[in-house]
This record gives sequence, structure tokens and C-alpha cells, in this order.
Amino acid sequence: MSGEVTVTGFGVRTAFGVGADALRRGVFAGVPSFTATTRFDTGPYRTAVAGAAPDGPEGVEGWALRYALARCGVEALDMAGLRAGAEAAVLLGVAGDHTSVTRYWRGGGSDGRCGSVVARRAVPRAPEKQPVRGVSTDTERVAHAGTAAARERVTDASPAADTERATDASPADTRRVGDAVPARLAELLAGELGLVGPRLTFTNACVASAAAVIHGCRLISSGRIDVAVCGGGYLVEEETFGKFDSGRALSRDGMVRPFSADRSGLLLGDGVAVVVLESAEHARRRGARSLAGVVGWGAASDAHHIAQPHPEGVGLARAARQAMRLAGDPDGATLDYVNAHGTGTKYNDGAETRGLRAAFPERAESIPVSSTKSTTGHLLEAAGVVEFVITMLALTDGVLPPTAGFTAPDPECDLDYVPNEPRRSDARRALTVNAAFGGANTALVLERP
Repeated sequence: MSGEVTVTGFGVRTAFGVGADALRRGVFAGVPSFTATTRFDTGPYRTAVAGAAPDGPEGVEGWALRYALARCGVEALDMAGLRAGAEAAVLLGVAGDHTSVTRYWRGGGSDGRCGSVVARRAVPRAPEKQPVRGVSTDTERVAHAGTAAARERVTDASPAADTERATDASPADTRRVGDAVPARLAELLAGELGLVGPRLTFTNACVASAAAVIHGCRLISSGRIDVAVCGGGYLVEEETFGKFDSGRALSRDGMVRPFSADRSGLLLGDGVAVVVLESAEHARRRGARSLAGVVGWGAASDAHHIAQPHPEGVGLARAARQAMRLAGDPDGATLDYVNAHGTGTKYNDGAETRGLRAAFPERAESIPVSSTKSTTGHLLEAAGVVEFVITMLALTDGVLPPTAGFTAPDPECDLDYVPNEPRRSDARRALTVNAAFGGANTALVLERP
């Protein structure tokens, strides 16, 4: 590796709220976020439960995906001390925001109209414009102009204004239908943050944002760029909820119980996060504080099945070994914690356990492993980057998040899953792994500075 990679900023939001303290109150305390959601009509489905932020104008202020990404991005850049006009790759893992598409068709999209008054009331208010940071150099004036123009393009009408136009097609909804295109969200995020550089969107399901982070690490370590702003987002919405429900993947009892014998499935959750990655040298030159080092990464595919992991966790083991080899520790001798994919489904948890045993045959039983999806729910494309942030906090805070809801041990899942209670730890290195449909697997190794 020709260049070390460091994390200098992050922004995160989940159903628990915004920022690291919200994660500490929820994820690290082992408090599940699951409750019945009224974000859409759950009557047709087998469950009404999700890890979604409270509904209503106050509870979900600005929760449209483009706005949530922008706010997390602003928080990450502020923490890193980067200004608008900075050169940075923007790498995003999303499947798009389909809420307006669903409203459009439910409202009779074929006649050009975009939904009822109720649907229009659900359109969130645009966020307040963020001030451009730093002095007004020529570069930043250009960036400011571009950012202002981008904000004008993406600013939606207020809910009240949309209600007044109940007999017309809703410009807010029609404009946001385009947000279903994943690449558009990366373009909007880059413009909103005033960043200059390449933009790329990853759509490979539940490893999408982890793949974005890995790509950023590769670009930085090879010397091609100095800064990458990597993010991902998923907010619970009806289209994907309905698909998982029809596939009978959602938990029957309103809880997610990873690695437990009585686990019955996953629940979806809100998750958005953005992290700033830099070359260590670039961060040092500008006096930025390193929050964690990213010392290894790996990606692999087993192509076993469209939806089920390889029963022996072959792809996960391969990705984990790649990451640990790059970190200079192929046997995992220095590994202190694993943030597991841990969906709480029948097929995933046993396969993941066997994959970790295959990756670290001499050490698997002594490494604490936990699934934070037991509290956040499955964040789909956002899972990788949100769990990256959680893993980083575990190292910096010296606390391992628990696997909440753990009940009876499963003979197929026989590792140390940090059941139900957080655990103090002096962990210095941690691995976070994710898996996706089609057999895709990712692994990232973080190290405490």
C-alpha cells in the first residue's frame, strides 16, 4: 500500500437520531429502534414494524434521502475541516429514492398527475441552506455559485404550497421522481457540498456503501486522489418494504435476533452516513485529526445464489482474508472485534459464522462478534458505511456494541456474540463485514490511531 488512509470526519443519522451520541444511546446501549411505522399504509403487509425515525413533520424533518445525505455530508466536512471548493471524489452507495415514484403511480401517474393531497403533504420541506465554509477565494466563489445553483435545482416546494396546488401535478414530486436514479443522488450531493472531483455511485445492494468506501481507499492508497467523500443511504419506504415482505424475509415478532436459535428474519431501518477519507500525508499537512486508520479492505463474490449466501460463507471468508492480508495480519492475530453482517435470517447467520471460522480458524472463538442490525435494522445500501461509523466508535470509545435480542444459542452459531449488553474493550483493530444478494461480500479493517 503506497499511501495510508485515514478517516477525518463523518456524519450519521439512523432511527435513533443524528450523530454519534444518538448511536451511543441506541446501538451501544442495545436498545432496538423498532416500532410500527405510519410512513405509509402497512395494512397490506405481514408486519408494520421497522427501524424508522418517528413520523410527522417534526420527527422526520428533511428526511428525503437527498437532504439526509447532504446534511450528513455537511457534518462530515465540518468535522474534517474541509471547505467548499475542495478537490474530493464523491462515492455513494444507494439504490435511489423511490418514494416519489411510488406516490406517482399510486396517484395515477398515467394521466400526468402525481398523487393526492395526502401524498403532497408527505413531501418534506427543503433543508436550510448551509453557509459555505472558509474565505472567498476564486475557487470557492465558483464552488459557491455551483452549490447555490444546485440548491435551487433541488429545493422542493413546501408541503403547504403543494397542498394549495391540489388540482395540479406536483412539481415537487415530479422533480423528485428523478431521485430514483442513483447517479443523480451522487451528483446532487457533490453539488450541495461544493466539491470538485469525480463522482461515482455503487448500486450493489447491501454492500453498496462499503464498496464506495473500499473504492475510495483504493484511489487514495494508489496516490490517484487525496480525499474521498464516501457515503450511503436508505430510508424506509414502501417499495422495498413490500418486496422484503413478499419474500417473507421480515421478522414475524417485531424483533431482530441475530445468531439466536429463534431468529425469524430481518427488519428494515433508516440509515444515512458520510465519511471523509484522506491520505494520511494530506491530513497531516493540513493539520487534520485522524479518527481512525483504514488499514485493510477486501471484496469477493461466491456467486452461490441470487439471494442466499454460500452455506460455508466462502465469499465472506475470502473478503475478510484479503482485508487482513492488506493489514499485514493474515491470521487475524491483532483482530479485537468483528462487526458482523448479522441479518437475523435463517441462512445468513450460520453461513457467516462458518465464514468467520474459515477466515480465522485459530482465533474465531476468541474474537467478539456482534450484529448492530439487532438495533438499527437492516439499512440495505447504507449498511456498510453506517456500520463502518459504528465500528470506528467502538474503537474510539472502548465499548463493543451488543447483539440485542439474543435469546437461545443456536448450535450453528457458536461464537462470542456480545449478547444483549455492551462490553468495555481496549480494542485497537476491528473488522466490519457485509454481504449482499448475488454473493457479494466486503470487509474493512479499522485501526485506532
